Amino acid sequence: MQDDAQVFVISVAAELAGMHPQTLRQYDRLGLVSPSRARGRGRRYSLRDVATLREVQRLSQEEGINLAGIKRILRLEQQVERLEAQVEVLRAMAEPGRRIFTAGPGGEVVAVPRGTRSRRGEREHAGAGALVLWRPSGR
Repeated sequence: MQDDAQVFVISVAAELAGMHPQTLRQYDRLGLVSPSRARGRGRRYSLRDVATLREVQRLSQEEGINLAGIKRILRLEQQVERLEAQVEVLRAMAEPGRRIFTAGPGGEVVAVPRGTRSRRGEREHAGAGALVLWRPSGR
Protein backbone atom coordinates (compact mmCIF):
# COMPACT_ATOMS: atom_id res chain seq x y z
CA MET A 1 0.00 0.00 0.00
CA GLN A 2 1.27 3.46 -0.87
CA ASP A 3 1.82 5.97 1.91
CA ASP A 4 -0.38 8.47 0.05
CA ALA A 5 -3.30 6.10 -0.62
CA GLN A 6 -6.37 7.61 1.08
CA VAL A 7 -7.84 4.59 2.77
CA PHE A 8 -8.74 5.23 6.41
CA VAL A 9 -11.95 6.76 7.70
CA ILE A 10 -11.56 9.18 10.58
CA SER A 11 -12.33 6.65 13.32
CA VAL A 12 -9.64 4.24 12.08
CA ALA A 13 -7.08 7.01 11.54
CA ALA A 14 -7.78 8.34 15.03
CA GLU A 15 -7.24 4.91 16.53
CA LEU A 16 -4.00 4.40 14.56
CA ALA A 17 -2.74 7.82 15.68
CA GLY A 18 -3.86 7.30 19.28
CA MET A 19 -6.16 10.33 19.23
CA HIS A 20 -9.83 11.17 19.49
CA PRO A 21 -11.61 11.73 16.13
CA GLN A 22 -12.55 15.26 17.23
CA THR A 23 -8.83 16.06 17.56
CA LEU A 24 -8.33 14.99 13.93
CA ARG A 25 -11.18 17.28 12.86
CA GLN A 26 -9.57 20.18 14.74
CA TYR A 27 -6.16 19.50 13.18
CA ASP A 28 -7.82 19.44 9.75
CA ARG A 29 -9.49 22.81 10.42
CA LEU A 30 -6.14 24.24 11.56
CA GLY A 31 -4.37 22.90 8.46
CA LEU A 32 -1.98 20.61 10.34
CA VAL A 33 -3.12 17.64 8.28
CA SER A 34 -5.24 17.74 5.11
CA PRO A 35 -6.96 14.43 4.42
CA SER A 36 -8.73 13.89 1.13
CA ARG A 37 -12.52 13.86 1.00
CA ALA A 38 -14.84 11.06 -0.10
CA ARG A 39 -18.00 11.74 -2.12
CA GLY A 40 -20.05 12.34 1.00
CA ARG A 41 -17.36 14.78 2.23
CA GLY A 42 -16.05 12.23 4.73
CA ARG A 43 -12.35 12.50 5.48
CA ARG A 44 -10.01 9.82 4.15
CA TYR A 45 -6.59 9.55 5.78
CA SER A 46 -3.43 8.02 4.33
CA LEU A 47 -0.58 6.33 6.18
CA ARG A 48 1.38 9.55 5.64
CA ASP A 49 -1.46 11.53 7.28
CA VAL A 50 -1.42 9.15 10.27
CA ALA A 51 2.37 9.57 10.57
CA THR A 52 1.90 13.36 10.50
CA LEU A 53 -0.72 13.11 13.24
CA ARG A 54 1.68 11.10 15.38
CA GLU A 55 4.40 13.70 14.80
CA VAL A 56 2.02 16.51 15.77
CA GLN A 57 1.21 14.64 18.97
CA ARG A 58 4.90 14.03 19.72
CA LEU A 59 5.88 17.66 19.12
CA SER A 60 3.02 18.84 21.29
CA GLN A 61 3.41 16.42 24.19
CA GLU A 62 7.14 15.70 24.30
CA GLU A 63 8.55 18.98 23.01
CA GLY A 64 5.86 21.31 24.38
CA ILE A 65 5.38 23.11 21.07
CA ASN A 66 2.06 24.86 20.48
CA LEU A 67 -0.06 24.11 17.40
CA ALA A 68 0.99 27.28 15.54
CA GLY A 69 4.64 26.29 16.00
CA ILE A 70 3.92 22.75 14.87
CA LYS A 71 2.18 24.04 11.74
CA ARG A 72 5.25 26.15 10.93
CA ILE A 73 7.59 23.20 11.54
CA LEU A 74 5.55 20.96 9.23
CA ARG A 75 5.56 23.57 6.46
CA LEU A 76 9.31 24.10 6.79
CA GLU A 77 9.90 20.34 6.64
CA GLN A 78 7.83 20.13 3.44
CA GLN A 79 9.82 23.01 1.97
CA VAL A 80 13.10 21.30 2.87
CA GLU A 81 11.92 18.10 1.15
CA ARG A 82 11.07 20.03 -2.03
CA LEU A 83 14.41 21.85 -1.98
CA GLU A 84 16.34 18.62 -1.39
CA ALA A 85 14.62 17.10 -4.42
CA GLN A 86 15.62 20.11 -6.51
CA VAL A 87 19.23 19.85 -5.31
CA GLU A 88 19.30 16.18 -6.32
CA VAL A 89 18.11 17.07 -9.82
CA LEU A 90 20.79 19.75 -10.11
CA ARG A 91 23.47 17.39 -8.75
CA ALA A 92 22.52 14.77 -11.30
CA MET A 93 23.06 17.33 -14.07
CA ALA A 94 26.44 18.45 -12.73
CA GLU A 95 27.95 15.04 -12.00
CA PRO A 96 30.92 14.02 -14.15
CA GLY A 97 29.79 12.28 -17.28
CA ARG A 98 26.40 14.00 -17.32
CA ARG A 99 25.51 16.28 -20.13
CA ILE A 100 25.22 20.04 -20.03
CA PHE A 101 22.67 21.79 -22.17
CA THR A 102 23.26 24.92 -24.23
CA ALA A 103 21.54 26.86 -26.96
CA GLY A 104 22.38 25.87 -30.52
CA PRO A 105 22.74 28.26 -33.48
CA GLY A 106 19.00 28.25 -34.15
CA GLY A 107 18.04 28.68 -30.50
CA GLU A 108 17.36 24.98 -29.97
CA VAL A 109 18.51 23.17 -26.84
CA VAL A 110 21.64 21.10 -27.47
CA ALA A 111 23.32 18.61 -25.12
CA VAL A 112 27.11 18.96 -25.01
CA PRO A 113 29.72 17.09 -22.98
CA ARG A 114 31.08 18.87 -19.91
CA GLY A 115 33.97 21.19 -20.68
CA THR A 116 33.00 21.57 -24.34
CA ARG A 117 32.63 25.02 -25.82
CA SER A 118 30.64 25.92 -28.87
CA ARG A 119 32.56 26.41 -32.12
CA ARG A 120 33.41 29.98 -33.15
CA GLY A 121 31.05 30.01 -36.13
CA GLU A 122 28.12 28.89 -33.99
CA ARG A 123 28.93 31.54 -31.38
CA GLU A 124 28.99 34.33 -33.97
CA HIS A 125 25.77 33.08 -35.51
CA ALA A 126 23.98 32.88 -32.15
CA GLY A 127 25.05 36.35 -30.98
CA ALA A 128 28.53 36.09 -29.51
CA GLY A 129 28.83 36.64 -25.81
CA ALA A 130 25.10 36.38 -25.11
CA LEU A 131 24.20 34.65 -21.88
CA VAL A 132 20.75 33.20 -21.41
CA LEU A 133 19.56 32.16 -17.98
CA TRP A 134 16.78 29.61 -18.13
CA ARG A 135 14.36 29.22 -15.27
CA PRO A 136 11.51 26.72 -15.41
CA SER A 137 8.12 28.35 -15.26
CA GLY A 138 5.58 27.59 -12.56
CA ARG A 139 8.02 27.40 -9.64
